[in-house]
Amino acid sequence: MDISTTYMGLKLKNPLIVSSSKLTGSIEDIKKCVNYGAGAIVLKSVFEEQIRAEAASTVVHSNNMYYWFPEAKEHIMDLSVDTKLDNYLKFVSDVKKEIDVPIISSINCKTPNDWPKFAAAIQKAGADALELNIGIFPFNDTQSGSEIEDIYVSILKEVNKNVTIPVSIKLGYYFTNISSIATKLVESGVDALVLFNRYMRPDINIDTLKVVDDNNMSSPEELNISMRWIALLSGNKLGCQLAASTGIHDHVGLIKQLLSGAEVGQICSTLYINGLEQIDKILDGLRSWMMEHKYESLADFRGKSVVDKTTLASFERIQFMKRDME
Repeated sequence: MDISTTYMGLKLKNPLIVSSSKLTGSIEDIKKCVNYGAGAIVLKSVFEEQIRAEAASTVVHSNNMYYWFPEAKEHIMDLSVDTKLDNYLKFVSDVKKEIDVPIISSINCKTPNDWPKFAAAIQKAGADALELNIGIFPFNDTQSGSEIEDIYVSILKEVNKNVTIPVSIKLGYYFTNISSIATKLVESGVDALVLFNRYMRPDINIDTLKVVDDNNMSSPEELNISMRWIALLSGNKLGCQLAASTGIHDHVGLIKQLLSGAEVGQICSTLYINGLEQIDKILDGLRSWMMEHKYESLADFRGKSVVDKTTLASFERIQFMKRDME
C-alpha cells in the first residue's frame, strides 16, 4: 500500500502536513512530529510586522542621536531588520540539517515590497518551498475587492521573480469570488493553494464587556467549508494543487478532503487537543480504510467523489430546504 504523494514537486511519504504554529517553531517539537510520521512541516510563520516592530524597538532603545540623523536611523533600522531575519534564517538552516522531510517556510505577507528579499534569503537558507500566508482585510472602505486581489497577485509575482523553489498561498475565504482569485493566482504562477486560513474568531464576555480571543482551535464541523471549495476548484480543473486546512481532526476528515481532490491535508488544532501521537493515528486510519476499500495508492481514490456535473448540485448550489414544522 502506497500513501506517498507529490506536493509542489516535493516527494512526501504521506499526505499529512503539520501546519504553521508554535508546534513547528522549535526543532525539538518538529522532530517529534516527524517521528510520529508527518509527511512535511510548515515552519512557524515569520511576520513582516513582527520583524519591523522588533527592529523599531531596538532603534528606540538605542542612542537617541539617531533621531538627529534620519539617514543614520534608517540605516540602523535596516540593520536591525536584517538581524531579526538572520535569526529566522538560522532556524530554517538548522531545521534542514536535522529533519529529513520537506520543510516549507511560512511567510506572513502584507505588501509586495520587502518579501521578495526575505523569500530569496529563506530559499538560500535551505527551505524546500514557501507558503505565503497573506491576509488582507477590507478595512479601507475606498478599496475595492479587485484591488485587494491585485495585491495578492503582486506579492506572488514579486516573490516568484526572486525564488526558484515552489510557492503556495494560504488563502482565507473572505472573497467575493474565490474561483476568480484562485484562477488569477494560478495564471500568475502559484504552485499550490492552501484552503483555508483560519483567522482569529473573537467573542465578547458579557460580564466584563471585553473582547476575548480564546477560540483558537478548529473543530471537525469546519471541515465542510474547505471541502466544498476544494471540490469545486478541483472539479473545474483549476490548474494547481490544493492543500486542505482547517477541520481535519482524524482520518475521516483527511479521507474526505482527499476524496474532494486535495493533494494533502494540513493539521494543527487536533495535535493540541489530542497530542502529537494523533499524527500516527490518522495515518493508521487512512491505511485501514484504504485496505478495506482495496485502494493501493492515494491516486486510486483522490477526487473520486467529484465526478462530472456533481459539483453543480452537491457542492456549488446553496440549497434552501423547506422543513416540515408540523
